Amino acid sequence: MKIGGRRTSLILIVFLGISLTASSAFAEKVHLEFDHYYDYPELTQALKDLAASYPEFLKLNSIGKSYQGRDIWEMTINNPKTGDEFGKPAMYIEANVHGNEVQGGEVCLYTIQFLMENYGKIPNITDLMNRRVFYILPTVNPDGRAWWFEHPNTMNSSRGIQRPWDDDNDGLYDEDGYDDIDGDGEILMMRKKVPYGNYKQDPNDPRIMVRVKPGEKGDYILLGYEGIDNDGDGRINEDPPGGYDPNRNWPGMDWQPNYVQHGSGEFPLSNPESFAVTQFLLKHPNIAGVQSFHNSGGMILRGPGSKQVKYPWDDIRVYNYIGKTGEKILPFYRYMVIFKDLYTARGSFVAFTYETLGIFSFTNELWSSKQYYDKAGQKNEPRNASAGRENRLKYDDRVDFGRYFVEWKPFHHPAYGDIELGGWRKMTNRINPPYTLPELCHRNMAFTLFHAGQMPLISISNTEIQKLGKNTYRLYVSVANDRSIPTISGQASRHHLFRPDLLTISGKNLRVISAGEVKDKWLNRIVPVEARPERIVLQNGIPGLSQRTFQWIVEGSGAAVITLVAVKGGKVKKQLRLK
Repeated sequence: MKIGGRRTSLILIVFLGISLTASSAFAEKVHLEFDHYYDYPELTQALKDLAASYPEFLKLNSIGKSYQGRDIWEMTINNPKTGDEFGKPAMYIEANVHGNEVQGGEVCLYTIQFLMENYGKIPNITDLMNRRVFYILPTVNPDGRAWWFEHPNTMNSSRGIQRPWDDDNDGLYDEDGYDDIDGDGEILMMRKKVPYGNYKQDPNDPRIMVRVKPGEKGDYILLGYEGIDNDGDGRINEDPPGGYDPNRNWPGMDWQPNYVQHGSGEFPLSNPESFAVTQFLLKHPNIAGVQSFHNSGGMILRGPGSKQVKYPWDDIRVYNYIGKTGEKILPFYRYMVIFKDLYTARGSFVAFTYETLGIFSFTNELWSSKQYYDKAGQKNEPRNASAGRENRLKYDDRVDFGRYFVEWKPFHHPAYGDIELGGWRKMTNRINPPYTLPELCHRNMAFTLFHAGQMPLISISNTEIQKLGKNTYRLYVSVANDRSIPTISGQASRHHLFRPDLLTISGKNLRVISAGEVKDKWLNRIVPVEARPERIVLQNGIPGLSQRTFQWIVEGSGAAVITLVAVKGGKVKKQLRLK
């Protein structure tokens, strides 16, 4: 099934300081259409085609199976000529956590192809590819993606994992979902005209239903989305396929059971998809940045998900720098804190990856409704829900040519009698029009690559050798981090979430007498290393955009090899000669 328009012939490349036509940006080794939404089989084939076309950089893996047995695909992007993947900081990018939030999969495909087609052409893309690794998962909920494409749905269904769940506690599973009662392939709204109702038609546009004011008589009632009472309990659509929320099933600092946080599941990682992703994260400790794509609302979100959790101030400064820069890259988006600016969300993925794994993590809610026709409102226009709906319909009439709103039409319901069906198709509001997809993909990729560029970039920046006597030397060694993200976040340092950074010296004819960190070289203020002076443990890592200086007193001659190893920053070496 294809949902999309004409093929894109021109893509405006804006954030990397260069404009390129589609033919030069994408050399068409693999033909992908970015005004098109890919169903799961198409997405799988696109990933396989990319991996086959760029075997020197790409490796496609299945990190596990979904509940229904589909592969959870992961694409590793690494330049082996510049080192092993575990010796470089890695950026983890995922999408389609909720089944109906599909366009993140296209952002992932776009990112893979853009990196491949522009390596060696755009200098900062080449530099990123040489220094970083990318792990990209276009859909972590393949069953949900498949269900959304293959079945009639609303714009909000189906969000969850396609694992049977008893939503209405009647002992049955998924027995009462939406029903396409008129067989048109859509799940629309139902309304019924009655003598005394609580809704009426908007006088400016009869397609819009507005709630009547107190004391005012309406002539319609709304009956919800299309459906019938499949299980005979007097309700409709109360137990659709799947159940719990795959973005509430993560073991963060404030995970709560289902009766506190709806959708959390029986216990953290109780579904195979979140368990497979967690296993992957734990096997790849070099991951230093996380990006998760959802929809919608035009938001750049970070944790915490509840006010009980507090983040270290130094980490918040890093978050603010990246997030506020993101607002400039994504002008219709707002940088927000989940619990403070949105709602309480316990057990979310980006809270887990930061709070439990110490990785700076963002969720982008793709597509801002402000990009619709006049949605933001004019200065002299009253801002109200009815005006917003009216403007949305104007956009559909004048820009989409009536493609996405289905006019109300009569239908005889088996239980409700004569009703009307109408409203928005699933391919709208949360899902942006296909012709807007190239820009959405490019801008969000640009933000993610900016984040990846801020991951630690370590070096042994300065060295100095002072001869103290026969075969005795004082060595000054400075280690630097030239990016804003520290090698160890404040959260990771506070809770000892992973191995500290390590600075070592070695040599065949070398004996290390003492070591210490230089706090003030000119006043000779040294904090000594008390044991194993050849091995300096950097418990707090190297802060962003800073350096730390150390001193060794050694005895010997010949080569002395300095090695700096940071779990999130990679590994660098420098050789000195003592003579």
